[in-house]
Amino acid sequence: MVFECQKSPYKREFTSTVVSCEPSQIERLVQGKKEKIPAFEVILEDTIFFPEGGGQPDDRGFLNGIPVLQVKRKGQDAVHFLPECLDVRAQAIGVIDWERRWDHMQQHSGQHLITAIVDSLFGYKTTSWWLGEFVSHIELDTASVNDVQLQSIENKVNEKIREATTVEVEEYEGDAIPQQVRSRGLPDDHVGRVRVVTITGVDSNMCCGTHVSNLSHLQFIKLLHTEKGKKNKTNLFFICGNRVQAFMNRSLERERQLTKIFKNGPEDHVDLATKLQASVKLSQKTLQALMKELAVVQAEKIKAEKPKFAVVHRKDGDADFASALIAELASEDVTLLITVGEDNNGQMTLVGQEEVISTLGPKICSCLAGKGAGKGKRFQAKVTQLGPSARQQAETILRESFQ
Repeated sequence: MVFECQKSPYKREFTSTVVSCEPSQIERLVQGKKEKIPAFEVILEDTIFFPEGGGQPDDRGFLNGIPVLQVKRKGQDAVHFLPECLDVRAQAIGVIDWERRWDHMQQHSGQHLITAIVDSLFGYKTTSWWLGEFVSHIELDTASVNDVQLQSIENKVNEKIREATTVEVEEYEGDAIPQQVRSRGLPDDHVGRVRVVTITGVDSNMCCGTHVSNLSHLQFIKLLHTEKGKKNKTNLFFICGNRVQAFMNRSLERERQLTKIFKNGPEDHVDLATKLQASVKLSQKTLQALMKELAVVQAEKIKAEKPKFAVVHRKDGDADFASALIAELASEDVTLLITVGEDNNGQMTLVGQEEVISTLGPKICSCLAGKGAGKGKRFQAKVTQLGPSARQQAETILRESFQ
């Protein structure tokens, strides 16, 4: 079945009759975790809500003022998932989220255009594509695409946009589809006529998605970069239309912020950032050397005192400081607790005899609200409580064990 959303992709509101409404569930992200929540499956006689398919996400919006949470295709039906039930045979007024629909139309038509131009210029076939929330990409059947090729592709697709090339949609019976139509096959449960999207003079492709009627509506296509894909393929990342404007706005805002930080013009940002990076690396190298020297001094002090146990804490320390201190005291018979980092984000290392570590390690780790494990003569953990009180409790555990 061809839905109203496919016949009239620019339509924002549509009234249809409710055919069925059944209890169901829908999987949603709740505080970062996938959970199933109650919902209702609503089927209409026809719909302007596009069900996800062909690489294009579904539409969102409202039916009689009730949010549409998801739209999926099942055979010839579009199933709308709502948090509330609608009466069967009632009239349902659908209003789509036009900003989302328009964005998907621009990205999807842009993908068709890029796919066709890449094929015509270099013979690289598109094997799949992904319409992302901010950036989309197509998977090309080639090991690489160089910068010269990228520029050629970008120039050609935007030339077609400037020419205001028309985009037409036709429907065919399965055995009447013209041979020149591009296709990666139909879903197993496809029912009814087949839609073919044609960019005049450029490409014809079987597709169920919603598309612009003229390439001028894409405004501009920007090819961002490529990445190595799976099985010797290349992913080409791109943005179209309103996303290009949003990308430019974000880039200009970052440029303004960097100008304030560097107190210099944008043309000098890369040079200044490179110098700053080199300076930071030098400072880090110097700091590591100083921390190692500090570990040696601390170790000499412990050796001179010859205690049964020692506790060392450095807020500015790190794993390298702890390792250096442990190495300096390797020949000493001392149980050593080292803590480094901020009060709410740090590390602990407990070193000593194996039977002592296996007993005290978990206790001290719990005391410092940490998570870690011990092996042999060492227990290590990431901890979230390194304030004076927590460290004092840890030291008390050590002291009491050696009394």
